[in-house]
Amino acid sequence: MSSKTVSPLVAIVGRPNVGKSTLFNRIVGSRRAIVGDEPGITRDRLYGPSEWRGRHFRVVDTGGILPDDKDFIPSEIFRQAQVALEEATAIVLVVDGRTELAAPDMELARLLRRMGKPLFLAVNKVDTAKQEDLPQDFYRLGIHNIFPVSAEHGRGLDDLLDALLKLFPEPAGEAAQSGSDANNRLTRGEEADDEDASRRRRRRRAQQSNIRNLDIKTIRAGDIVDDNFAGKNSPDKNVSNRNLPGQYLAEPDLAEQDLAEHALAEQALDEEAALPESTPREIKVAIIGHPNVGKSTLLNRLTGADRAIVSPMPGTTRDAVDELVERDGKQFRFIDTAGIRRKGKTELMAEKLSVVMARKHLEAADIALLVIDATEGVSQLDAAIAGYAHESGRSVIIIVNKWDLVISGEKKAVSQSKAARMRESKRPADRDAYEQRLRYGLKFLSYAPVLFVSATTGKGTEKIFPVLEQVATERRKRVTTGEMNRFLKHVDFERASVPVRSRVRIYYLTQAAVAPPTFILFTDRAVKLHFSYQRFLENQIRAAFGFVGTPIWIKNRAH
Repeated sequence: MSSKTVSPLVAIVGRPNVGKSTLFNRIVGSRRAIVGDEPGITRDRLYGPSEWRGRHFRVVDTGGILPDDKDFIPSEIFRQAQVALEEATAIVLVVDGRTELAAPDMELARLLRRMGKPLFLAVNKVDTAKQEDLPQDFYRLGIHNIFPVSAEHGRGLDDLLDALLKLFPEPAGEAAQSGSDANNRLTRGEEADDEDASRRRRRRRAQQSNIRNLDIKTIRAGDIVDDNFAGKNSPDKNVSNRNLPGQYLAEPDLAEQDLAEHALAEQALDEEAALPESTPREIKVAIIGHPNVGKSTLLNRLTGADRAIVSPMPGTTRDAVDELVERDGKQFRFIDTAGIRRKGKTELMAEKLSVVMARKHLEAADIALLVIDATEGVSQLDAAIAGYAHESGRSVIIIVNKWDLVISGEKKAVSQSKAARMRESKRPADRDAYEQRLRYGLKFLSYAPVLFVSATTGKGTEKIFPVLEQVATERRKRVTTGEMNRFLKHVDFERASVPVRSRVRIYYLTQAAVAPPTFILFTDRAVKLHFSYQRFLENQIRAAFGFVGTPIWIKNRAH
């Protein structure tokens, strides 16, 4: 983990359905936690940054605590809350002001007083001035710092936050303040370095402007500014295009002045591409999959801590749980999302919201770890979830979990008879056959690496970090315009099985963006590229330049 200075932490605790998550969202200023009328929605602890009167601190939301409930989920929620309480600088106990004082409130207050940490009581749901006498009954809890609040409307929170600030250490100076700002942005998953972000935006705008403004007459695929290829230095002006299939690529007809303009334009693009692509301070990794495939177990294994509740019951995780891990100087923020189900299979509102939040966190990530249950094989739901990641431009690594059960033969295949036969043989070649079957079910993810792991035992999980680093690098790889068009010169487009009516003449190809790599193809017609043609060109680009684990977007632009 990072060794940076940790901001003060405020833990929000209480019994179920008293408004803890609403208060958490209000303080952090975003809808980070799922809120609903159903009790027990929050289970894992959720962290978020906050700022009040120029002072920065962190807040942690916990699940509803029932100290005497010995069932598995309530006891795990209590265990997660205890971790938050141990870390906390101050504790805010939330109670429902509209209900009578309950035994769980009294038991929890007794446990919190024993901890000896600063303790505050937030009597929630005091929405109007007429209800300000509601907190009187709660003095029986023996907590002196009582604040009537309305988490939903923000009423009374200023007094509570002012009291909390008195406990926090004064900032050491301007440096401490700027450091706190950086940590705050880092936790939110936003750009931590404004200068780098600004430079990337300027480079992107400049390159897009160059692409839009370049005169197509000054750009031809065969005329690459290179002594070995430039027509003006060759005895035969068209020598650079002798191997080009003329029905696809335009023949050059440049005057020397046009060629000079072309050289300047290409040099400008190459200088833009040669600028070092700023690596983000942290790599966001979303762990996705359908319920009960082992996502939370994998998160705990990767972070080295019991960060998320793990149970054999599907749908245990509801809120997205994130944790920052530093390894070999690189920072990875792993986000454990709720299991994505079909729309018709979600009944409770909390489940519906958890699926929506899972899609939202997936779209905010850089890389998706698609977790597949090895004992089940690839289902239609797995393919649909993989499609979400692919279409949103996320890089993908396929994690085949529970592989130890396949090797040991403890479980038989449910949907793949071929996989069942492979498990019976227990030979090393089984892995290759299983991957072949998996590739068949996820054809559109042919670029994604496949790792076989057991999150429970940890076997194979050591390979995940090196592959994450490789995929993160490939995602931000940039190919210069000169390299791209030298590559284009040697592509045999006759091999592409494209109908005659769908063929286009290519003038130019350039990479316009990274993450994901996006290429602009200048052609003679404003038509959508035939899927066979686009797939052929994508495969040729991958064969020449790699781009492992990341989708490639190709956009056609007529001129």
